[in-house]
Amino acid sequence: MQKMFMSVPPRYDLLNRILTLRFDERWRKKATRQLLDNRPKRLLDLCTGTGDLALRLRKNAPVETEVYALDFSQPMLEIAREKAARRNISGVDFRFGDAADMPYEDGFFDGLGIAYAFRNRTYKDPDAHKFFAEIRRVLRKGGQFVAVETSQPDNPLIRKLYHAQMRYITAPVGGLLTGEKEAYKYLAYSASDFYTPEEMKKILLTAGFAKVDYQQLLGGVAVLWTCTK
Repeated sequence: MQKMFMSVPPRYDLLNRILTLRFDERWRKKATRQLLDNRPKRLLDLCTGTGDLALRLRKNAPVETEVYALDFSQPMLEIAREKAARRNISGVDFRFGDAADMPYEDGFFDGLGIAYAFRNRTYKDPDAHKFFAEIRRVLRKGGQFVAVETSQPDNPLIRKLYHAQMRYITAPVGGLLTGEKEAYKYLAYSASDFYTPEEMKKILLTAGFAKVDYQQLLGGVAVLWTCTK
């Protein structure tokens, strides 16, 4: 998994915009608004990738709010830092680290967000329980975990069209533009086979979150999760 995300970065942002018709940006805005709703003092963008959510949080949060970002891909973190410098955005603490073993104290964050990497850490991942345990550990009591991720539409026709788009457009186009065919085959397969909203809600509640709410986006092709410790 880590090797996969070491090789995709050069065209990662471009592909996200093309393949999602820029809906990924709209959904990050929703996640940002949710994370800032309770006037947090410290926020973490987990599996930050090229830093889009972290930079959006920094731009919209009060100046006194501390923003952190963690990822296990050094190439992606370098792109994130370069992007921050190019946009004249400072004050994001970018760090290398594993989401299942974070370098932060217990209860350190008021809010934790993850955008489009939630599936990678939960779909057939034997360490998913460690991932959830770490999120709960670094969140203060009452803190929010907010995730935006692909999902399964309720409508059977929309679901079939979505799966076809992932397999016959996203996978081949992504593979062609990056040369990383296996990475985009994995994306299409995991997205098509990922949990339904209700299945994931049960998983999150079982993982120990006190409250789990979700909002389906664009007919259910994506979901915004809000979980409370």
